[in-house]
Amino acid sequence: MKLNVAGLFAIPALIWGSTFYIIKFQLGAVDPAWSVSYRFVLSGVILLVFAKLKKLNLFFTLSQHRLIFQQGIFLFGLNYLLIYIAEEQLTSALVAVAFSTIIFLNILFGSIFLKQKSERKVFVGAILGMAGTFLLFRNDLLDIKFDELPLFHLSICFLSVVIASSGNITSAYNQSKSLPVLQTNALGMLYGGIFTGVIALIAGKPIAFDFSIEYVSSLLYLSILGSILAFGAYLTLIGKVGADKAAYVLIIIPVIAVSLSIIFEGYKFNLQVILGMFLILGGNLILMQKEI
Repeated sequence: MKLNVAGLFAIPALIWGSTFYIIKFQLGAVDPAWSVSYRFVLSGVILLVFAKLKKLNLFFTLSQHRLIFQQGIFLFGLNYLLIYIAEEQLTSALVAVAFSTIIFLNILFGSIFLKQKSERKVFVGAILGMAGTFLLFRNDLLDIKFDELPLFHLSICFLSVVIASSGNITSAYNQSKSLPVLQTNALGMLYGGIFTGVIALIAGKPIAFDFSIEYVSSLLYLSILGSILAFGAYLTLIGKVGADKAAYVLIIIPVIAVSLSIIFEGYKFNLQVILGMFLILGGNLILMQKEI
């Protein structure tokens, strides 16, 4: 079944919006690097088995494997590893605001590496989205003592945004070279998961696994829904509308997360939150005009 642009946008936004709550079950007994490794190795293996059953082409040239490896390291390895490190000291609000800048990086990298020109509405939508994100997390941001923030973790956070954007552009380039999303995701996730595991070994992180229901069920959720389904839709969206417009998925995720918090955690609405949501949703409507 082929999804339209609205469906491709909604799937990663809804799924990744819920992972704010799911990821916490991955933290604790198992080092984050190993959790990331398990997640993407499992995702890669499942996708490879599916591709094999569907008799999809899995033979690629060495140069194509290099591009798939690059996509895997950027999107399914380093990006997640750095975010976990950053979130040891930074609030999720600050990380969300940092990631709202990815749309500008996608515009910049798209123009440099793909020779793409973004429409004016992309900039308008991006600015509204960033403003909305700031409003959504304004109270959390005001509580932060910026003079006490560890520079290392702050730098790691923004580096992860740069790497994630590089992964977006790599995927767009791969699709322009007719590399199929499903197979490149399968191999890329396997590459990214193995890479993260190697990094964990080099760093001396002990190999561990938590067999509790919470850990295993959250791992399956993140592997199947958060990785296979969400990334499959998101990267297909990049191929259809471009990395600049697709990046708005990452800006709208906090709206989903806050909405879930209102439903399940009793998070209180206020005028500031409502205005922030309206700005983000308004930016999305401007951005996706004629696409949906």
